[in-house]
Amino acid sequence: MFPWWLLSFLALCPASLCTNPGITGRITQNGLEYGKQIGMAVLQQKLKSIKIPDMSGKEKVSPIGKVRYSLTEMQIVSVSLPKSAVGLSPGTGVVLSIGNAYISIKGNWRVKYLRIVKDHGSFDLSVSGLTISAGIGVSRDETGRPTVSSASCSTSIGGVRIKFHGGASWLYNLFSKFIEKALRKALSDKICPLVSDAIGGLNPHLKTLNVLAKVDRYAEVEYSLVSPPVITKNYIDLDLKGEFYNIGQHREPPFTAPPFSLPEQASSMLYIGVSEFTLNSAGFVYYSAGVLNTNVTDDMIPKSSPLRLNTQTFGVFIPQASQLKFPFFFIAQSYPNMSVKLIVQATQQPHATMQPSNVTVEVMGSIAAYVIKPDSTLAPLFVLGMKASTSANLLISGKKLVGSVTLNGLVLSLQKSYVGPFQIQSLQTVLQLALKSAVLPKVNELLKEGFPLPTIDKMNLVNAQIQILKDYVLIGTDVAFTGSLARYSDTAKARVHPDPAFRVLRQRGTPLKL
Repeated sequence: MFPWWLLSFLALCPASLCTNPGITGRITQNGLEYGKQIGMAVLQQKLKSIKIPDMSGKEKVSPIGKVRYSLTEMQIVSVSLPKSAVGLSPGTGVVLSIGNAYISIKGNWRVKYLRIVKDHGSFDLSVSGLTISAGIGVSRDETGRPTVSSASCSTSIGGVRIKFHGGASWLYNLFSKFIEKALRKALSDKICPLVSDAIGGLNPHLKTLNVLAKVDRYAEVEYSLVSPPVITKNYIDLDLKGEFYNIGQHREPPFTAPPFSLPEQASSMLYIGVSEFTLNSAGFVYYSAGVLNTNVTDDMIPKSSPLRLNTQTFGVFIPQASQLKFPFFFIAQSYPNMSVKLIVQATQQPHATMQPSNVTVEVMGSIAAYVIKPDSTLAPLFVLGMKASTSANLLISGKKLVGSVTLNGLVLSLQKSYVGPFQIQSLQTVLQLALKSAVLPKVNELLKEGFPLPTIDKMNLVNAQIQILKDYVLIGTDVAFTGSLARYSDTAKARVHPDPAFRVLRQRGTPLKL
């Protein structure tokens, strides 16, 4: 009866497999309340579908003696669940309670007495003061997805009243208490199995949790649960692996996820903390796949720039070797009017660090410069070591965490020269231009695709907000559904976040500037 997302993370893992999570999710009381409202709507439909079997019996009724009766074609007309509550039992699970529920039933009656007298008509039955208490147990299946079951259920019915219509109904109302007792038991026997069936019906939907989500042709990210949920009186914390892998090759990075914990915030329904470990595991995957390299040529530099990737420009920025007491070498004269090609590649995996309101990504790499000769062969000029520092902008787009980077600083070192020694500072401007014009756009093209966050099918994030904290990114969001549950999602409307520390993404795709 709870929506899929509410229990999507709830599962246990064997102690031998539990590790620090890369991602932690938190379901707050607001999330539980939203789940309860959807659950009540679903349960209401379930209760209306109860099939009450035909009943018959005989009772001795004064003054007419023994009366044989039958009740047929009973149908639930309406169900009202005016009072309900959902809560957490610390260390145990989720508890749902329903009080003062009301069920209205209609049907037909027939009686026979004094051997020859027969009569029939209709009746109305009202069930009031119905209470239901249910506990939900959670576990983990062999795929790392959650599975749920009914842990406990109890019901009680405050009152049952039947009113006969038609025939000599005034007389049959005299023995209604006997029929009320039978119907009370019939309903009580139906409700808990229905609740259990409704809870079990969540499992096909829970299997849509994207435990292994494809990012692109190189990477996928795993969201299996790595430890039991931590259940307090206020929230449920859920630990997910949150680790990138090369597709088809799950190789662990040379670092592990350190522990982290979410702050005491409860305004949103759901919080997701994405750690440095998750982002750095992505860097490890793409570096291992050998895709963190690119070629830069002159046609990738803005036409308006006076600085070009050719031998004339490099001849200006690299002093003539004769001035440096090196064998005579002039780039522009040795390779007149020729283009220059730069090969930029990472030599280590990128490393992300997070501090409040700031995400920094550092890349260690190299820049190799070659002259493109008329016969298309390459003549080497030099190889530089590179340490690039970038700032990341993060935002939520749909159900993905996406971003972009800007260049903060560039530190160069000469690793090898084929044109003699020179002062590399002279090349700083032209190489920064090459990185900003050609390399960063390619990086940002990848980053704008982002990666999918852990979600359930047909669940959308609403009014998502991002806060950068030490060691992790905190996403606060409400949720809403499409499809069959959409009509129950009116209460998931976006709300203005009361916490000024958050920077609200008022429109999908609006970036958080760091």
